[in-house]
Amino acid sequence: MSDDILKIEIDGPIATLTMNRPGKRNAMCDELLHAIDGFFSNPPEGVKVVVLTGVEGHFCSGLDLSEHKQRDAEGTMRHSRGWHAVMEKIQFGGLVVVSAMFGAVIGGGLELATSTHVRIAEPSTIFQLPEGRRGIFVGGGATVRVGRILGPDRMVEMMLTGRKYGADEGLALGLTHYSVGAGEALALAQDLARKIAKNAPLSNYVMIHAISRIGDMSQKDGLFTESLCAALTQTSPDAVEGLAAFLEKRAPSFG
Repeated sequence: MSDDILKIEIDGPIATLTMNRPGKRNAMCDELLHAIDGFFSNPPEGVKVVVLTGVEGHFCSGLDLSEHKQRDAEGTMRHSRGWHAVMEKIQFGGLVVVSAMFGAVIGGGLELATSTHVRIAEPSTIFQLPEGRRGIFVGGGATVRVGRILGPDRMVEMMLTGRKYGADEGLALGLTHYSVGAGEALALAQDLARKIAKNAPLSNYVMIHAISRIGDMSQKDGLFTESLCAALTQTSPDAVEGLAAFLEKRAPSFG
């Protein structure tokens, strides 16, 4: 429905989720976070790839400070851990998630974006972590996800100064994978989603789960885990179909 805080459109294996808080730059409130959590906790059957975007020229401007609740230390930690749980579902829930970004990708919006697997930015995109200028600290996973993309040193500078990065700078730094023209992000996101949905489900699942975890491991543990993943995927029925399709010079048809 057009007035839903999270609009959900299903087109075959592709679900498009549109954060819908007009006039708020799609700032994150508990209701929106719970709606995103609800979708990823119980995705519709048959959906393989999700496109995540926003309305009125903005992706997500972060935590809605107008609805900020004063919490004690325990309450703040529990709220932060709640964000972490939702971001984990997005990154490791098994669905590939593509972000179509424009306008504000700020604070919690950047934490949300970096929990997704493919990111596309239009020229209007602004990446920023302004928490330091407001006397607070990130709590939705930025130190892990944004920090590992930028490196700790650059993230410290970004937070200390409130620096803003645009789409092309974000592309160079890894905050986005594609920098496209105005109005082009959603179309590219849906095109990439269709291509990704045609991959073997098991190989998509393993790529989502294994690669970032291998990055946390020692070299020896990572190589061993890679071998396990190769053994799992390369002995699957989809691998048989993939090889047959290559030899027969046709597109594969995966389960």
